[in-house]
Amino acid sequence: MDMAVIELSRLQFALTALYHFLFVPLTLGLSFMLVIMESIYVMTGREIWRTVTRFWGKLFGINFVLGVATGITMEFQFGTNWSYFSHYVGDIFGAPLAIEGLMAFFLEATFVGLMFFGWDKLSKLGHLFVTFMVALGSNLSALWILVANGWMQNPVGSRFNTETMRMEVSDFMAVLFNPVAQAKFVHTVSAGYVCASVFVLGISAWYLLKGKWTAVAKRSFTVAAAFGLASSLSVVVLGDESGYALTDNQKMKLASLEAMWHTEPAPAGIAIVGFPSVADRETYFEVKIPYVLGLIATRSLTGEVSGIFELVARAEHRIEHGIKAYDAVEQLKINQNDMAAREQFEKAKADLGYALLLKRFVADPRNATQEQIEQAAWSTVPNVPVMFWVFRVMAGLGFFFIAFFAFAFYMASIQRFGVREGIRRNFLRAAVWAIPLPWIAIEFGWILAEVGRQPWAIEGTLPTFLAASSLTVAQLWTTIIGFTVIYGLLAVIEVRLMLAAIRKGPAEHRAPALASPNGYAPIPAE
Repeated sequence: MDMAVIELSRLQFALTALYHFLFVPLTLGLSFMLVIMESIYVMTGREIWRTVTRFWGKLFGINFVLGVATGITMEFQFGTNWSYFSHYVGDIFGAPLAIEGLMAFFLEATFVGLMFFGWDKLSKLGHLFVTFMVALGSNLSALWILVANGWMQNPVGSRFNTETMRMEVSDFMAVLFNPVAQAKFVHTVSAGYVCASVFVLGISAWYLLKGKWTAVAKRSFTVAAAFGLASSLSVVVLGDESGYALTDNQKMKLASLEAMWHTEPAPAGIAIVGFPSVADRETYFEVKIPYVLGLIATRSLTGEVSGIFELVARAEHRIEHGIKAYDAVEQLKINQNDMAAREQFEKAKADLGYALLLKRFVADPRNATQEQIEQAAWSTVPNVPVMFWVFRVMAGLGFFFIAFFAFAFYMASIQRFGVREGIRRNFLRAAVWAIPLPWIAIEFGWILAEVGRQPWAIEGTLPTFLAASSLTVAQLWTTIIGFTVIYGLLAVIEVRLMLAAIRKGPAEHRAPALASPNGYAPIPAE
């Protein structure tokens, strides 16, 4: 086993996943914002709302194409870079991915063409239905992807088959209604709605600063402010639900993102700042808010949040217990009718994955020394400083968005853009500069989720270092460089197309004779 191959395989998947997820949240949010805008057009019959919807639909289309192109690559990587992962859990992990393709992707792919080219061929209600189906398909895609990812975080509804030596589905409904998957889905799509709202708000603010297409910009700004405020509030609420889910299913991830080395008396406080030291296994200069972590994680004043040292001790015990399961599996490979081995396996099977952690340090876990068992137990601790700071940036931005959208909503809906000119212009400038922030928060969220799961590819079941394909370092560097070049070119194309569409603005050409000399259709005055 070459750890360089493992780390490079992880790096390649991380690069492609993070790049793909630049497009997904904007697609999720813009799709439903288009439904809102077109619904207003259908209800009021005002042509200005048709112009609004078609303009943002154009930007949605550019983003949608790049999202599809980069998403396909990721699924192939499970076969090329993570072949043992695919072999070991493919029966379970592949099911939601297949359903995503058949149910969700085909749904949105069927209707997306009608959405773009059916404006003058469908009735108003018919086209609104098409737009809604595109939005539904986009969000259903996210659901099934997150069911798969949620199972990686909390592998319920599955069992190890000693005859095939693979994981298999035992209860698909448990996989589907996995509490971790549910929490991840609602939190992720809400974050996508925030992302799209900031995007629409920022571009609308730019138009207002330039004095261009102000009728479209004001309406778009108002919709984005209202949708964004509701979404940002839900992100924080649902993020709290995700924290509660960690208490039952991923205690080590929770302890690591809080840099909580030792179990505290209940209820535990939450650290605002601090400086975790991996070498000393201590966090220095902590500033904490009392009780908050305990309330979030346990929903009580008496529930205890376990610290890293206690969880490592539990992992050590599970490794020792898992060695019995590993020994039973090796005996069953020789004789499937060995009833003593089967009984031994049934008693210890929940800890088989922990015994596999020893393969990083010794070829046969049954020959592991106590020192190697302790090493394997400490390997269950993810990168604490990364977890600690990534979480705080993500959470800080989440609370910032609530205040940001609250003021935007106040300015657009209550004051009707009638706030003092200096305040108005400063906020509009801030809205333009804020456009990248939701992507930072979202990417940090994925880093938190995936780094926090290490050293597991499947939590408690399959270590990451056993999941990769037998590749060489040269092969991996070749593909990493290739993906970086191709994705870099795609990024340039995406940005240039987006900027060109934004500069052109919400131009409609339904009535060429009425077009103004500069090529833009006139927008009704306020």
